[in-house]
Amino acid sequence: MSIGVLLALSVIILGVVTLSAGIKVVRQSECMIIEKLGSYTRTLNNGLNFLVPFIDKPRPIFWVDSGGMFLTSRIDLRESVVDIPQQAVITRDNVTIDIDALLYIQIMDPVKATYEISNLPIAVSQLAQTSLRNVIGEMDLDETLGSRDVINSKLKFILDEATDKWGTKVNRVELKNISPPADIQNAMEKQMQAERERRAQVLTAEGDKQAKIHRSEGERQEQINISEGDKESRINSAQGEAEAISLVAQAKRKAIDEIKAAIGDPQLATQFLIATNYLEEFGKFAQKEGDKVYIPYESSTSLGAIGSIKELLNKS
Repeated sequence: MSIGVLLALSVIILGVVTLSAGIKVVRQSECMIIEKLGSYTRTLNNGLNFLVPFIDKPRPIFWVDSGGMFLTSRIDLRESVVDIPQQAVITRDNVTIDIDALLYIQIMDPVKATYEISNLPIAVSQLAQTSLRNVIGEMDLDETLGSRDVINSKLKFILDEATDKWGTKVNRVELKNISPPADIQNAMEKQMQAERERRAQVLTAEGDKQAKIHRSEGERQEQINISEGDKESRINSAQGEAEAISLVAQAKRKAIDEIKAAIGDPQLATQFLIATNYLEEFGKFAQKEGDKVYIPYESSTSLGAIGSIKELLNKS
């Protein structure tokens, strides 16, 4: 191969390398920090961009993706996840627990994220760990286990305020796991079991109480209904007896009037009625054959009056 051909190939290769070094295509939601001879000059946004070959160079930074950290010249402006590794923290009541978390961060100012901090993911992670220890150290174990939202809000406020100078925003903080020691977990399980049994006993007692109340109210209403029914029955019976007595009295009165009209002598009619009633009642004494009845002396007077009445009736 001649020298001319080699030179031509060299020029072509140099041109391709120079052209590739001077053309940068930035994707959507990405940017690049450009330095000229070591000094910041501009930020490349998405689209086709042209650089001065070998003079303008992109500045790389550390960033995270899929749980890993790497050095890149293309800054991702989307929200990213930083995994805070598990660590042991001590609560206010001196209980050691293992806790880890997730941070959702987003670069808002690429220039600050590049020049204000040397390793942004490590800085945010270390800051989150120390802040988490401080927040948990101000809370009891029970408060820690039941106040995840409070812890998340406190951490977000602390981290967002601290990372503002780095051009980064902490959008969300989520605690992944809170793991107390085994003996504490056993004690908590026993406590929860005792609490569930207590609630069950309270509910059973409350149900028994309500059942007794309803049962007593039903029995009370039953007694009221029975007494009301007995009252109505007595009233109806009394009214019936009163009406019967009234009808009997009216019948007797009518009979007396008729007897008086037939006999014509009121005194004799009275003696007749008395003697008749006496005989009716006296006849009830002997119900069976062979029964003996002793007639008192006073009865002879009434019986004797029957003969006089018979004579008077015959005369009439």
